[in-house]
Amino acid sequence: MTSIISIQNLSKTYATGFKALSNINLEIQQGEIIALLGPNGAGKTTLINIICGIVTASAGTISIGGYDIVKDYRAARSQVGLVPQELATDAFETVTATFTFSRGLFGKKPDAAHIEYVLKALSLYDKKDSKIMTLSGGMKRRVMIGKALAHEPRILFLDEPTAGVDVELRKDMWNVVRKLKESGVTIILTTHYIEEAEEMADRIGIINKGELMLVEDKDVLMQKLGEKRLLLQLRSPLTLIPAALAHFKLQLQNQDSTLVYTYDAKNSESSDITHLLDAITAAGIQFKDLETKQNSLEEIFVNLVKK
Repeated sequence: MTSIISIQNLSKTYATGFKALSNINLEIQQGEIIALLGPNGAGKTTLINIICGIVTASAGTISIGGYDIVKDYRAARSQVGLVPQELATDAFETVTATFTFSRGLFGKKPDAAHIEYVLKALSLYDKKDSKIMTLSGGMKRRVMIGKALAHEPRILFLDEPTAGVDVELRKDMWNVVRKLKESGVTIILTTHYIEEAEEMADRIGIINKGELMLVEDKDVLMQKLGEKRLLLQLRSPLTLIPAALAHFKLQLQNQDSTLVYTYDAKNSESSDITHLLDAITAAGIQFKDLETKQNSLEEIFVNLVKK
């Protein structure tokens, strides 16, 4: 795939001396969904605002579709749609008028067919003549996405798109984002909902204290950094782990009725598991069932940020 956004040596230090971003390097591929994860104040929104031309970088360069965001800012920004965290619309305007006005801001000619397409894609067509003030919070979120799509951008930034949205509407929004990807739109997503990134993203970037800690394919990340656990359901609770099993570093859970063995998913541990099961049998411990589990993205994220 071709890079549609290229970020090189990007840093941002505010007048107060606070360093929001430090030497960020990132290539975003055309047509992918990349999720940026990080705690509050990590620098996610600052990064998006710099790319979109809202905040000025202290150092580094960014190009969008081959256009430098400073030297060719009009051409660069015309390719970008931004859905900010805050709901920012004219409460007294209708949905259709909001989309049409937003399209005009980018110098695009009126196109009723495209506006209709956006309305239908976001399930807003039956609300097209409604004033924004009459819509629910979830519908207003959709309107924000529609505003960002009105000028037909190639790239869509979603900054906490489902903040304050209930679970059902959140899943509806996920479907909307998938449809946008299918239509060729590149999507950069920031979120606090780990399951959102796990559900939708092709790649995961983790930002902490202004530094991009890693960027990795989601599946590869979970395979490389995710621990696996072997859970043995015991026939009867075990009050103490025998000394013969000490080197396996086992743990007891579920009121001492589950024996847990944790191992690194990126290394082959099949022989150790075989030895473990032999040792458990030799120790006279009986189990009725076993299963393996891999760390979720949330556990990986928390462990990385702690480190």
